[in-house]
Amino acid sequence: MRFTQLVLCSGLIFATAIPGVAVIHARRGPTSHHRLFHTRSSHSKHTKAAIRSVGQRSIDDGRATQIQTALVKSGYLTDPSGHWDSSTSAAMQKYQADNGWQTKLVPDSRAIIKLGLGPDRDADRAAAASTLGTTESASASMVTQ
Repeated sequence: MRFTQLVLCSGLIFATAIPGVAVIHARRGPTSHHRLFHTRSSHSKHTKAAIRSVGQRSIDDGRATQIQTALVKSGYLTDPSGHWDSSTSAAMQKYQADNGWQTKLVPDSRAIIKLGLGPDRDADRAAAASTLGTTESASASMVTQ
């Protein structure tokens, strides 16, 4: 009887311990950072030329001048330099913070639009109206014929 109880208890303990081992190890998905565990030699096939950054690197001088002019009109900048510099970036961050927008991405699209430098909606409306006007006149001339 004692031997049977010992066998059953050890079997029960063993059976419950196996699933516990599987839970201890974290599963790695496709987004895990398992590159951290590789040796340095595995990185030798990657070169700096193969790594490219995506997106705009800096603001060109023409656009910087437009933004600076708008910031001067808004009272956030006093001396435009024609280049995107630290004072322009600070003025833009202050403008964005005063409007309750994020300040890490400078310039923010909402700030550009509020400064009056966003897309030209008037030109878009004029082009649509001229296209609509020619379509209406053409359909009107077909009805009268």
